Amino acid sequence: MKESKEIVRKRAIDLVKRMSVEEMCGQLLFDAPSIPRLHIPSYNWWNEGLHGAARSGTATVFPQAIGLAAMFDAPRMREIGDIIAIEQRAKYHAFSAQGDRGIYKGLTVWSPNINIFRDPRWGRGQETYGEDPMLTSTLAVQFVKGLQGDGSVLKTAACAKHFVAHSGPEAERHHFNATVSPKDLEETYLPAFKAVVTEANVNGIMGAYNLINGEPCCAAGLIATKLRKDWGFDGLFISDCWALRDIHEQHHYSKNPTESAALALRGGCDLNCGCTYAYLLEAYHKGLVKKEDIFEACVRAMTTRFELGLFDDDDPYRHIPFSEVDSPEHADAALEAARRSIVLLKNSDGFLPLEGMGTIGVIGPNADSRIALVGNYHGTPSREVTFLEGIRSAFSGRVVYSEGSSLTKDRVERLSESGDRLSEAVAVANMSDCIILCLGLDERVEGEMHDDGNGGIAGDKSDLRLPLAQRKLLASVAGTGKPIVVVLASGGAIDPESDGYPNVKAIFQVWYPGQAGGTALADILFGKVSPSGKLPITFYRADTTLPPFEDYSMKDRTYRYYSGTPLYPFGFGLSYTTFSFDAFHVEWQKGEAVVTAMVENTGNRDGEEVFFVTLQTDREGMPLHPFLAGFTRVALVAGERKGISIVVPYSRFSVVDGNGKRTTAQGKWKLFLGNSVSISGDTLSVEKEFVL
Repeated sequence: MKESKEIVRKRAIDLVKRMSVEEMCGQLLFDAPSIPRLHIPSYNWWNEGLHGAARSGTATVFPQAIGLAAMFDAPRMREIGDIIAIEQRAKYHAFSAQGDRGIYKGLTVWSPNINIFRDPRWGRGQETYGEDPMLTSTLAVQFVKGLQGDGSVLKTAACAKHFVAHSGPEAERHHFNATVSPKDLEETYLPAFKAVVTEANVNGIMGAYNLINGEPCCAAGLIATKLRKDWGFDGLFISDCWALRDIHEQHHYSKNPTESAALALRGGCDLNCGCTYAYLLEAYHKGLVKKEDIFEACVRAMTTRFELGLFDDDDPYRHIPFSEVDSPEHADAALEAARRSIVLLKNSDGFLPLEGMGTIGVIGPNADSRIALVGNYHGTPSREVTFLEGIRSAFSGRVVYSEGSSLTKDRVERLSESGDRLSEAVAVANMSDCIILCLGLDERVEGEMHDDGNGGIAGDKSDLRLPLAQRKLLASVAGTGKPIVVVLASGGAIDPESDGYPNVKAIFQVWYPGQAGGTALADILFGKVSPSGKLPITFYRADTTLPPFEDYSMKDRTYRYYSGTPLYPFGFGLSYTTFSFDAFHVEWQKGEAVVTAMVENTGNRDGEEVFFVTLQTDREGMPLHPFLAGFTRVALVAGERKGISIVVPYSRFSVVDGNGKRTTAQGKWKLFLGNSVSISGDTLSVEKEFVL
């Protein structure tokens, strides 16, 4: 691939040499214009593919990224990335044949989001792979490989974002300065970016809006040092959309757009999503940037277009038919992902799976909601199944329904009284044998920063409680005494505060499960499939005192450094069956610890389980708790026994000091193998001690 890259770069250099400086500058805008004399068509760089081909019409919609992380399934992440790339390719060629080269219709996919979900209030945390650097790195590498393919031509060009420390608050992102210690930067915020560069050869990196330790992320010294020098990144660095405008308007780091354009280009930002690079030519004439800087950025941009085969007639992906978009095979893959992403948090007295019910009441603002399926950065599914529809299709008895409440407002009908659907919900509950209560959020209240319509900013959560209207609904339905299964749709942690209601028998975290969410939920409710999702984030109690949102220190954050008792720990997830393992063995091979064991499904149902390897040492500066070092997902029919193997690289046995220097941590280590990251008396876990 290296030789191919060199050849492609030579072609890009030859093409850019024939451009004027003005033409080069134009190619560094996200909506790059055509250059007819050089036979270069226009190209819009902005496209999205977080969990499906997004914002360009019909597409297969997978679970939101946080739900994909809950699968803990690296091979499946690569398959999903490949499906997204196939659909993006089919759309691109169909649209381009009609002369449509607009936004969201190119082959440069600005995904994945590999920021660390450090604070449960962050609305965009749903776009990430959770709170752990190792999990994020592993899944991101496979997703990028799926998007880009392994041929001589990129299937699509992935772009990991947002370099480098960005995780809220959303309302302050355009002027916020993230103060990050060298240790936290190296240990938490940088690893996933390093992984996608060095292990997946990601084509693009996108910079964040905010400052990082006083420097604009899209012009920070880390671009030249970490990305280019230390990691050897030779791809395209892209600004977040209109982030360069923030350099002068919000950060006041420069005086005007001309200076901002020059600062960003000299800092290593090649492509501008926004319009600040419209001032690049002026910056050049004023001597603020050199022709060589513009030339090199343009070469990188054109190299990507060559790598995508956009100037070649023999592009191997040109003949992918439009029928691949939203195909039945891709729909099956979305269903399988949704099933594996759903996490069973509670199942009192083995209440689930449901059996022997005559009438089921389905209640709640998310019960028949399509928007609760998709999360943000989504395509348009043509075959979406709500929770209500999935239950109706799967259940042979009677299903009755009430919306119960608004998602966030105190009434459903504008001119009605407060709590206008509560009496209906109680009536439905009274006539039912069991209640499926569908609560939570959706992208309108949890997600990227946007105007909330009331003069404020929506996106982040103010706390971890359900909206008041839903808390009232839960109390009213629980008052009937009927058994309740709570279904939480959200992109992050919510505490339903159900402890006071003993008739809440079970709780599911379904995230935003994609187009097949209703089918997947019903399959698990009625026992067709055993739940197997695990939490990629910590669920905290609603009354937990969290560190200040603006504090980027990892102290008391995530499972690695949290000093309290969580509501549900990272890696938690129940099953309908049981597992055991033996023959646990650790062998050192070529600088890696190879962990093997024989695992067995000891229950009477088929199921899948995730097994984790975690590490712990008492060396100063290490996480407070055992931290993730490896994982694997295994499928076992009832009674089946098979071997598993998890490789732990030697680099995992390291410590980062206060100066950000990573070294091997010599001394005594504990290595745990289990089906939970949290090591406690009620988890399946064994350990070995050894000295490095």
